Amino acid sequence: MKLYSAPLSLFTAKVRIALDEKALAYERIEVGWSLAGRYEPHHPDVVALNPKRQVPVLVDGDVVVYDSTIVLEYLEDRYPDPPLYPRDAIARARCRQLEAAADEIWFPSIWDLIESVFYAASDGRRDPQVARSEPKASEGHRERADHAREALARRYDALDKELAGREFLCGAWSVADIGTFIMVNAATTLGAPPGEDHARVRDWRQRALARPAVRREAESMGACAAKALAGATKS
Repeated sequence: MKLYSAPLSLFTAKVRIALDEKALAYERIEVGWSLAGRYEPHHPDVVALNPKRQVPVLVDGDVVVYDSTIVLEYLEDRYPDPPLYPRDAIARARCRQLEAAADEIWFPSIWDLIESVFYAASDGRRDPQVARSEPKASEGHRERADHAREALARRYDALDKELAGREFLCGAWSVADIGTFIMVNAATTLGAPPGEDHARVRDWRQRALARPAVRREAESMGACAAKALAGATKS
């Protein structure tokens, strides 16, 4: 099994955790990434395997699967133990919706922070202080980051309510927790952590980090993010 991956890809991170949780051995093939070039030039294998030209791409024998949500579903169908989805159809649908919400509702705000922190503003400067409420970059980036933090605060409010009476989002640990954790962890790294009013979210995040697969991924991504931030500061 092979996984085409990128060290700071939030979508690939979900798959890496799932593979680790299921104790599946795989070859990890990293695609190129840099502040200046992003993913250009694209890895030729990724271009050949995925018409969207994006990671993650999973190659399992003769099977090629791309898009993180579909990869997670494939892994569950092909390697069901330990399970990362509920067995009940209604609970399973809710789990899928929460995992999709991580990609479609959480990620756009996090991307705004990523753009503000890692990538050049219109004047060519990069400044990680944008994510720490001390913006020095362009006014447009400052406004974009502020809107992102406001949107994420609303997401934390909703997540805190979702976690009422629950250890994890779908009872047992699931892809809903994996996808949401990746986004919450990224937001926290970028200077938009859960607030004091989000005690359930903060406790849930610590329970997630107690899982070896999650802790390893968080530490790895944190080290990569710190290196990228250092590079952004020097640019």
